Amino acid sequence: MTALRDRLMTWEGFLLLVLVLLYALNAALSPVFLTVGNQVNLFQLSIEKVIVALAMAFVIINGEIDLSVASVMGLAACLFGWLHLNGVPAWAAIPLVLLAGAACGAFNALWIVGAGLPSLVVTLATLIGFRGLARILVEERGIGDFPDWFDRLGQQPVLGPLPLALLLWAALAVAAWAILQRTAFGRKVTFIGANRAVAEYSGVAVGRVKATLFVAASTVAALAGLLYAARVGAVRGDVALGFELDIITIVLLGGVSIFGGAGTITGTVLAILIVLALRNGMQLANVTGHVQSGILGLLLILSVMVPTFRALAARLLRRGAPA
Repeated sequence: MTALRDRLMTWEGFLLLVLVLLYALNAALSPVFLTVGNQVNLFQLSIEKVIVALAMAFVIINGEIDLSVASVMGLAACLFGWLHLNGVPAWAAIPLVLLAGAACGAFNALWIVGAGLPSLVVTLATLIGFRGLARILVEERGIGDFPDWFDRLGQQPVLGPLPLALLLWAALAVAAWAILQRTAFGRKVTFIGANRAVAEYSGVAVGRVKATLFVAASTVAALAGLLYAARVGAVRGDVALGFELDIITIVLLGGVSIFGGAGTITGTVLAILIVLALRNGMQLANVTGHVQSGILGLLLILSVMVPTFRALAARLLRRGAPA
């Protein structure tokens, strides 16, 4: 009983309470909210963001940031469209796009790990650069008319009412939880984020871990770009523009410290469910897109401030406690 109470007192416990209240409120306001179709739609419209959020959690826990993931999504989608337009079969274009995504991550890692530049600066630059490449590939046109089997992967359910992208997200979430919580690699990710100097002194291959995370994040972003192309059935140069705001909001709301060294996949998944339920509830209530963006921006601020204030309050209480 004590263990259950302690778990409910954590940030994940707080997020679970918020999620339950949010679901109850949305269900009371709209009879449509809890239907199977709406719950699937809730995920389907933001599935690419929540897939990338799982990879972003690793990067931020490691004490880094990757602002370029949305641009990699856009570049991947546009590269697929460009390859299709130039006669490359879709089945051959998919692995080429994933390799291109991995190359984007390796390019980031080259400057961050190899040259020692801050990830914020490097990925801000590649955010612009990768987006520029996407626009060069498609110019101002939209590219569509993809093969029917490819469109069906993004638009039709493959298991009951569940689409392929949702099944992939669930599998990736389980894999991410297992890697972070149950493997030596996951412990290294957190250890490096908590104290890089100590990790290096302990013999941890810091550069290799960081490079792996950036390559993995960009590869997952490329996969998300392919899923976006399949779901929408067409691509343009502005694919996934601004998605990084939602992705970072989700990760920080999930309790991942912006300074690194702390965070869980459980918290990230709960934050995903909260953001999706909040956005879906606002859509059902006919709240405009600009207001939705403003509320998500407020969530981003609170997700950084609240854990910081909680940690500060805990330190003050420990100092004031009698010896």
